[in-house]
Amino acid sequence: MRVLLCVLMLSATVLTQGTVLDRTPFEIPSYESIAGIERYASRVEYDAAARDSRFRLEKLAYRSGTLRVFAYLYAPVRSAVPQPAVIFNRGSFVRDEFAGEVLTIFHRLAQAGFVVLAPMYRQSGGGEGRDEMGGADLEDLMVTVDVVRALGIVDTRNLFMYGESRGGMMTYQAVRDGYPVRAAAMYGAFTDLRALLETTDEARAQAASIWPDFAANAEGIYRRRSALMWPEQLNTPLLILHGASDREVSPSQSLALAARLQQLGKPYELIVRDGANHSLSSWRVERDAYVADWFRRHMMPSTPQQ
Repeated sequence: MRVLLCVLMLSATVLTQGTVLDRTPFEIPSYESIAGIERYASRVEYDAAARDSRFRLEKLAYRSGTLRVFAYLYAPVRSAVPQPAVIFNRGSFVRDEFAGEVLTIFHRLAQAGFVVLAPMYRQSGGGEGRDEMGGADLEDLMVTVDVVRALGIVDTRNLFMYGESRGGMMTYQAVRDGYPVRAAAMYGAFTDLRALLETTDEARAQAASIWPDFAANAEGIYRRRSALMWPEQLNTPLLILHGASDREVSPSQSLALAARLQQLGKPYELIVRDGANHSLSSWRVERDAYVADWFRRHMMPSTPQQ
């Protein structure tokens, strides 16, 4: 009886993976209320996105394992046919809300014809669990494939992924682990965690707070999160973007990975933008236009070719 009960409980857990639990409209914050918004958008850009009634921003809850976690959904108010989707992976560690920072990115991608789903990751936005910054929280990203399938508005043959900073690292891991994207793009992403943490004493101190077992398990933490250690597993076309003046993650990280991908004959494109910072903020409109074009170049036609 106990064995049967365990099997039933396990089956229920598997069945609820990626299940959308609820969806609610998300109120777009005011421009003035967002710290550092100048790095992401001008007031004109932001107001244009906030006032565009063609699209809606929602916050949805979904099941990741046994946890209730959250994501933002940015999609057309009306759409006659399913659209391709971009899974957007944000940067940083634990966050409350971050929709205001990325609203204009969502808006540009939506104008280009994509639905956008942005997982918040566990512990953020009211989500359950603990963010391990590329550990068990990767599951919150991996199960979004079930979320987009459940939405009914996405052309699931055309899924793409876009990551900023930490989100670029998450994107590399998702590609490695077989997330069914046709192409991916990232900017400001680290590819060698050891090299990143060894740059400053502050970075090393932060490691212990993010990963309590860091002292005992540093090698495992490095390997899991460092794409430079498993480039042979990156078979999805990658667009790697980096600011030449990035002071948070050295562009040498992207250059090193690109060199290995070149040696292995993997599909990729590398752009290091002269004078650009970590988020390529001075080139943000062109950045997202280039990414949208990259995705279109790898899109499956909407109808079978004769």
